Amino acid sequence: MAVNILLVVAGLALLIWGADRFVHGAAASARNLGVTPLLVGLTVVALATSAPEILVSIVAALDGEPGLAIGNAIGSNIVNVGLVLGMTAMIRPIKLESATLRREMPALLAVSLLTVSLFLDTFLSRIDGLVMLTGLVIVMVWLARLGMRSAANDPIKIDYEAEIPSDVSMTMAIVWLVVGLAILLVGAKILVNGSVGIAEELGVSEVVIGVTIVAFGTSLPELAVSLASALKGEYGLAIGNIVGSNIFNLLAVIGVAATIQPAALAPSVLSLHIFVMVAFTLVLFAMTYDYDGKGQLSRLEGSALLAAYIAYDAYVIAQNI
Repeated sequence: MAVNILLVVAGLALLIWGADRFVHGAAASARNLGVTPLLVGLTVVALATSAPEILVSIVAALDGEPGLAIGNAIGSNIVNVGLVLGMTAMIRPIKLESATLRREMPALLAVSLLTVSLFLDTFLSRIDGLVMLTGLVIVMVWLARLGMRSAANDPIKIDYEAEIPSDVSMTMAIVWLVVGLAILLVGAKILVNGSVGIAEELGVSEVVIGVTIVAFGTSLPELAVSLASALKGEYGLAIGNIVGSNIFNLLAVIGVAATIQPAALAPSVLSLHIFVMVAFTLVLFAMTYDYDGKGQLSRLEGSALLAAYIAYDAYVIAQNI
């Protein structure tokens, strides 16, 4: 058990550092190629931020552990809304000002409902995986069009302009892109091995480990980005980072896992985990659309999200360990 825990910690550390370098290299490369910062942020950065989940999904599926990949994708979306957004709002209330971000939310809701519909037969086939990967392409194209139509004074556009690196040479950008990807692969392999070992030691399913330990660890990059963005007053980035990541977590992570390794879904996925994920998504949808007229995600709302996440994790742990 001690060795497996060390593997998980080492894998998470590598994933966090690798993700940071990969996002840095990908964003700088795209900007150097003349892509506007908003388009880079909505597409390249959003996809690159999900790189830890995607790499873990690929490694888990290749190792014959698709449950870990599915649990990671669903759990990461829960962590992103409950823990990341909740903790960020508690530290600093998040202003809801971006029209671009409000247009992204229906896409996240639609992707969540698509995932539920594909889960209803309790089996993820390669066709399901290809449907999700096709959806990924469609969403990428839609986000690119959304970025081109966004108003020049949209706060999220200004945020991305400030954050996307502009002083990195193409050579160094590619170096960081390759180094980040290599570290992500190594970290994902170590994390999957350690997680499967812990699951076997505790006698629980890979899904449970995926929605708890792995989901928490692979969402740490999102937590760092959202906290830093909120503290700098870049509120569009704080939420946009989560919305984009959640879209890609479902389409890319589950799509890749199902395409590589079709699998039956554990009963708990439909009876609990996917239900909780959709509930968190609906709450985020309501909060983003400023249902209370205050124009911000308050500390109270953040506290409620965090409390709900802690209650969910506590329930999963209590039921399985």
